Amino acid sequence: MKIKKILVSQPKPDTPKSPYFDIATQNCIKVDFRPFTQTEGITAREFKKQKIDILAYTAVIFTSRTAIDNYFRICEELKINVPERMKYFCLTEASAFYLQKYVVYRKRKVLFSKGRLTDLIDVVKKHKDEKYLVPISDINKHEIVDLLSKAKIKFGKASFYRTELCDLKDLKISTYDILVFFSSASIKSLFHNFADFKQKNTIIAAFGDSTAKAVTDAGLRLDIQAPTTETPSMTAALELFINKHNEVSLAKT
Repeated sequence: MKIKKILVSQPKPDTPKSPYFDIATQNCIKVDFRPFTQTEGITAREFKKQKIDILAYTAVIFTSRTAIDNYFRICEELKINVPERMKYFCLTEASAFYLQKYVVYRKRKVLFSKGRLTDLIDVVKKHKDEKYLVPISDINKHEIVDLLSKAKIKFGKASFYRTELCDLKDLKISTYDILVFFSSASIKSLFHNFADFKQKNTIIAAFGDSTAKAVTDAGLRLDIQAPTTETPSMTAALELFINKHNEVSLAKT
């Protein structure tokens, strides 16, 4: 059966050059975008209640752009001057470059992995003398925290933003051939909005180890996972899967 519709659980890209649009055009597929969750930064007063001294840390670990934005927002609101010597460890190269919005990019100061949490831990292990702060949300499962603990890395964690589940009940979820997820909270949102959801022939794609685990923990079948060595991005993983799927479909006709 030909893949006709994909639902991506993120906002629509604000650039016409997105690879998602290439996938849609090249394969005659309708790609819809709809966030399954939304984030809201906590207030400076709420942050203070956690009794976290940001300047007590020598490095920060970022797993998303949302974490980056809210870390620097809180620093600004609390009038904290982040020292030039602060180091930043990012999950992806894209996030590392996004940091240029706030800091001068230097390779010794900004480090990144290939997109997997285990890869990020390997980078962090090479800098064990640092004391790390991990900005997180309030409800996502934080695999990064467990991995840092197992690696015996000195770190602290703090909530910088909260995650809320979006209302998706107007969606006809069963009409999509592929559902694409990027966080464990988005899986929670799926069942919050569609309590009777049954996967059946629906193809499920997950980006990141924690998202993939959330998929299987929910009793769902994981069909597409990224990043991998072969497919470092979700769009690359989708393209590979669609090409193979179409080859099989043609062979059967």
